[in-house]
Amino acid sequence: MTTQEIKKLFAYNAWANSRVFEALSRIPETEYLRDMKSSYASLGATMVHLVGAEKIWLSRLVGKPEASLIGLRDAPTLQSLKSVWEDVAARMARFLAKLDDGGLQKQVAYTTTEGTRFSNSNGQILQHIVNHSSYHRGQIAAMMRQAGAEPANTDLIVFFRHTAV
Repeated sequence: MTTQEIKKLFAYNAWANSRVFEALSRIPETEYLRDMKSSYASLGATMVHLVGAEKIWLSRLVGKPEASLIGLRDAPTLQSLKSVWEDVAARMARFLAKLDDGGLQKQVAYTTTEGTRFSNSNGQILQHIVNHSSYHRGQIAAMMRQAGAEPANTDLIVFFRHTAV
């Protein structure tokens, strides 16, 4: 995989996250926080996990690892979480702008939030971030349907159609 391809994936990821934030802004806060008995209890908890994971992975990539994920207490509203995400997305864009193809192979040693040590390449971590976020956006779509709301279409092909990339 090349940095050009990674940057395209992250443009997709930002586009998809933005669409999810937009869709979630149309539902009442009670539905955003309602326990839906999913992997993460609510739409809010799932979105906080998605953003928190992107944030902690970025911290590892830039060599300033954070010890734990953010939680709902750190971003209790959709708007406060969107502010966190916008900051993470901007910092990720700056990281990617400096990354070259050789940098994709650089190994990053890190400790998981459970305390286990691993090492993966920048390229593997970056691919994982987009995949992880896509997985949770799918859960959010299902939860939104359960709440009687219309989820955002975040399919990759829709991104290509809308952006002509």
